[in-house]
Amino acid sequence: VQLQASGGGLVQAGGSLRLSCTASGRPLSSYVMGWFRQAPGKEREFVAVIRRRGITTSYAESVKGRFTISRDNAKNTVYLQMNSLKPEDTAVYYCAADPGGYSGSNSGLYDYWGQGTLVTVSS
Repeated sequence: VQLQASGGGLVQAGGSLRLSCTASGRPLSSYVMGWFRQAPGKEREFVAVIRRRGITTSYAESVKGRFTISRDNAKNTVYLQMNSLKPEDTAVYYCAADPGGYSGSNSGLYDYWGQGTLVTVSS
């Protein structure tokens, strides 16, 4: 499967952005989908994950209550709605797909990655 992330940009603190990740090659419904991010000089970190049917989600503590992950399997797309953005949310955001379903926050268990989309939050 190929993943294409989009929707990043420059936004002021307190603003919102919605990231999209569109899959091609195989149905998105085959995969658990995750979002990760990597800030300059830092390690890649988990943001959110959503199970195949979209019922079960999990979030990093740093984004809980501000970010929402969702998916539309008919459109082969997963979303990350980001509200109340903070400068510390500035990072390249990556979507990732896991066919095995055991991934959660462990980036090493995701097999496929999108190219990343840059989110910059100004103070």
